[in-house]
This record gives sequence, C-alpha cells and structure tokens, in this order.
Amino acid sequence: MQVIKAKELGFCMGVRRAVEMMEGAADKMGSITSLGSTVHNPQVVDQLRSRGVEVIATLEAIDTRPVAITAHGVGPQVLRELESRGAAIVDTTCPIVTRAQQWAKKLTDEGFGVIIFGDPEHKEVRGILGWAQGKVITMKTAAELDAPLPDWMPSRVGVLSQTTETEGHFALFVQRLLTVHMDHISELRVINTLCNATTSQQAATEELAHEVDLMVVVGGRESANTRHLADVSREQGVETYHVESATEIDASWLTGRAKVGVAAGASTPDTVIDDVVARLYALAPST
Repeated sequence: MQVIKAKELGFCMGVRRAVEMMEGAADKMGSITSLGSTVHNPQVVDQLRSRGVEVIATLEAIDTRPVAITAHGVGPQVLRELESRGAAIVDTTCPIVTRAQQWAKKLTDEGFGVIIFGDPEHKEVRGILGWAQGKVITMKTAAELDAPLPDWMPSRVGVLSQTTETEGHFALFVQRLLTVHMDHISELRVINTLCNATTSQQAATEELAHEVDLMVVVGGRESANTRHLADVSREQGVETYHVESATEIDASWLTGRAKVGVAAGASTPDTVIDDVVARLYALAPST
C-alpha cells in the first residue's frame, strides 16, 4: 500500500505566525492568556499551554496577564473592551482576516450592504461582522439566497467570503445572488477574501483525491478549513475520513486499498501529519 501526501498541506502562514507570536510573548512576558483557542487544533492548543498560553473563553475571565487575540481576529468592540480594562494585547490576527475586516468596514462606510458567505457562528465571521457597522448579513449556503433580502439591504451590495471557503462554492454563491436578486442590485462589488493558502490546499486535495482509493484528512474537528478539505475530497467521489489524530485510524479502512491519500488543514502541525502517515503504514495489510 502506498501513502501519498497532498502537495500542499499543514500549517499556513497565518497559523505559523500566530503560534510563533504567542510563544514569543509567553517567553518574554511570562504566562499569557488567549481569548479563545489560538487555532482549531487540539494538539497546537496543548503545545501552547505547555509554553504558558492559557485559553480563556470570555472577556470576564481576563486577569492581569497579557491577552492574545487569535488568528481568527475579533471585532472592534472586543478591542475597545480590552483597552478599557488596561490589558496588554498581543494581536495575532491573520493578515488575510484583517484584510476581510477592513473591506467589511470600507464597504459599509461607503453605503453598501454587505453579504458574508460563511458560517455565522464561526469566530472569524463574528469578528468580521463587528467591523461592518451593522449593515451586514451572513449566509452559509447559496440556497439561503432563495429567500428575500432584508428590507434594509441597499441596492449597492458588497460580497465577502469567510477566508476558508472554497473557490467553487463562493463562485456559485455569487452566481446565485445575481440570478435570484438581479432586480434588487444596482451595483455589486465582489471582494475575493479567500485565503490563497487554503485555496491551494483545496486544489491539491482535489487533485490527489482523483489518484487514490481512500483519503484521510487530518485536522481539528472545529477547523472550518479542514472540514472543507474533507468536503472537497468527498465531492470527488472518494471515500474520505476526517481525523484529529493517528489513533482514530481504523485498520478496516485500509482493506483492499492500493493508494491512500493524506491531506491536512492549515492548522495541522507537521508532527500530527507524520504520525498519521506512520500509522497508515503500520496498519497496512500485509497481503
């Protein structure tokens, strides 16, 4: 049995930057807190905890230690609250997420109503919403466009995407918006806020899925970009499993498989990917 890794997988620039910034801050300042999980990967969170980065869930849990903003970013109201409490802030927001936040603010400042294509419960999207001055809605699927737009939505419409969505799904969303709501729209601005790294990983996963009998996608279950990789793989018609760690792999998955592909989300460290590859070989049928 052959195990093949996707050409693009694992830590992206934004995640690597956030982890290094938090480790550096903890080394310099002593113990710090992170407002939410640094990234949606349990192994990375455990690694940072061992370096002195404690995850807190709410602003009420803030103490005298510095507070790190995660790679997903936050809205301006959170930053104002931290400043009012006198907290030292370590801002590790991914630059690509910052760009999406800036576009949300710019569009609403210019009188556009904004539609964000993404998960309204995702931390990144909630942060972007905070920069849009209230003139914004989120939609998770193109099917939601079949309902009427809100009465307050201006005829000038701006569209952004959660950075980890797929190119294909975003393109279909914009196409559906025009098809269903052309009579409402006098001006449309589509801002490509997709992350190049995750887009490249999705393309590499799609390519590999056509070459193998089974795909194993590695990453945290709360990681949107990892879930999208699993979706991309399944859309190619190949049996796909999403695992957080090598211990989840079942030997029965490998029966009759000649080639197994491995993809990994942008918050998955190399060590976890290596463990998965090693376990796949260890569990490979001998005949």
